[in-house]
Amino acid sequence: MREPIDFVITWVDGGDPAWREARAQFSGNKGEDNTECRYRDWGLLRYWFRGVENYAPWVRKIHFVTWGHLPPWLNTEHPKLHIVRHEDYIPAEFLPTFSSHVLEIYLHQIPDLAECFVYFNDDVFLIRPTKPERFFRKGKPCDMLAFQPVAANPYNPLMSHVFLNDVMVLCKYFDKRKNVLKQPLSYFHPGYPPLYFFYNLMELTFPKYTGFSAVHGTMPFRKQTFREVWEREERRLRVVASHRFRDDRDVTPNLFRNWQKLTGDFHAQNVQWDFSYFEIGSWGDERLLSTIRGQKKRVICINDAPEGKEEAPHMREELQQAFQQILPRASSFER
Repeated sequence: MREPIDFVITWVDGGDPAWREARAQFSGNKGEDNTECRYRDWGLLRYWFRGVENYAPWVRKIHFVTWGHLPPWLNTEHPKLHIVRHEDYIPAEFLPTFSSHVLEIYLHQIPDLAECFVYFNDDVFLIRPTKPERFFRKGKPCDMLAFQPVAANPYNPLMSHVFLNDVMVLCKYFDKRKNVLKQPLSYFHPGYPPLYFFYNLMELTFPKYTGFSAVHGTMPFRKQTFREVWEREERRLRVVASHRFRDDRDVTPNLFRNWQKLTGDFHAQNVQWDFSYFEIGSWGDERLLSTIRGQKKRVICINDAPEGKEEAPHMREELQQAFQQILPRASSFER
């Protein structure tokens, strides 16, 4: 028997006047990330739902996490759709929040969420038929375990800090070399990309953790993982929850994701072969459009980059046309 699998997607309408007013009221603290690209909407959400209905019809339920606004076309009466407002699962003392990290550390508290669930940012799409085994096998999340140093990125320093924060928590509970000896096939799985073998061999020369590689796409989780981390790190996670915006003292969902992997509670599988990552306006725009039209991958991430702001109107139209080409029919999630 296969365990039921839910999808969770977080979404914000960055153009909502009421939301923008609330955001302006609380912004302005040093160290926070409040850039416009964090909230910009590309008008692609309906294609996310079309992709799920066409390519993952087996999903039990979709939990749609929202500040309160909803797309006017969304069929809120759909039996598979659960509208989740922030106040439905995040303690009132931490609201309102404009930080995705706060939304993410409480995911396990979403009412009626299945034990096995896949977390999507609203820039991650399914564009080809996808089986449940792409995400879970025998109740274990499918993922890859590889070391990769945290990069000191001057163009996005906040994320360098939070990725290192993730590692600092993990090193309290796991010994690097002992963990490799405990589950060698999780690090050197025959199906992994060759680069992962190289990362892991090179990193073994360093006794301490320097970071982890993570595919910036779909994230399969078990609720039990969140409960375990919260049990051990509640004080730190509550500090993260107190930040209205992304903050350089935060942790990310990769903390929970890598916790699953270091405990061995995952199925080693190459999840990169059918996935591509793109940054709008940064590089590869034509390759992105070609990948969508030709359905060359199963999962894609279309990350919004600050430097892509000037090209936004142009790319918005072209992206919508590309998705319309492969998903022309309205889904049952649309009115």
